[in-house]
Amino acid sequence: MGDPVNGRYKAFLCVGLAYFLTAVLAPLAALVLKGASWSFTPAGVAWSVLAGIVGAIGAFGVLLAFGAKGTPAVVMSIVFAGAPVLNALYSLELHPPAGGWQKLPWPFVLGLLLAALGGCLVTLYKPAPAPGPRPHRPVLTARAVPLEDGVAGQPL
Repeated sequence: MGDPVNGRYKAFLCVGLAYFLTAVLAPLAALVLKGASWSFTPAGVAWSVLAGIVGAIGAFGVLLAFGAKGTPAVVMSIVFAGAPVLNALYSLELHPPAGGWQKLPWPFVLGLLLAALGGCLVTLYKPAPAPGPRPHRPVLTARAVPLEDGVAGQPL
């Protein structure tokens, strides 16, 4: 975004715009084209909006973690290991298993523990970056093809 101070917030704003285009305008067009009913249940609207807000808060939390000097290896390990564990625990709370928590299959419990442990281990013991400056990555730009036979070239 070319702004070292506010660039990540500008990027998040653009992500919000992209969500508006794909998550508001696209389904709106699909509903109109299919002649859908415009009645919504209050509970369905409430849960859908709440889920969207929680997802946006999570995405904003990732952005803040990067702003607080979090590295992708650490932040994304926490996100991708933590999200399934929290989802499973929350789902179990909403819909308790038959026979209670004591009757959970041991592979399920082991999977939860290993996912949580894996996220912690990757976060705590990530390898250090190689010493020295990072290799330069050239910026790719469009360039014009040289003139041949008096015809202007087209950008590649």
